[in-house]
Amino acid sequence: MTTVITVCDTCRTEGTEKPTDDTIEKDGAKLATLVEAAAEGNPSVLVRRHSCLMGCQGGCNVALQAKGKLTYVLGRFEPNSDTASGIVEYATLHDESTLGQVPFKQWPATIKGHFVTRIPTLDETDK
Repeated sequence: MTTVITVCDTCRTEGTEKPTDDTIEKDGAKLATLVEAAAEGNPSVLVRRHSCLMGCQGGCNVALQAKGKLTYVLGRFEPNSDTASGIVEYATLHDESTLGQVPFKQWPATIKGHFVTRIPTLDETDK
């Protein structure tokens, strides 16, 4: 199974002004590019972009999902390569775990303090 990393490509980091020019790359798009590069060749993860995860107050935001596993939403990231590597590392551990739960001692330092919410799996009986 593969863990999907959904990166909000319209996010801005807190305190930055809304770009007045559409040619200026948003922080979320920068983070998405970095996460895509960090995930290249990693069969445990798939990266996709999505416009607006509705976490604007704490951008940059990502969601980690896999069928039958806990979903995590993380935010308040700076778009840099260390952040991207940490997200991909955590997503790989998420993929390797049975339920998507990764022991705290295995968390990359760059993602600690960035968890927004954990969403439980849907049971087969939930419709």
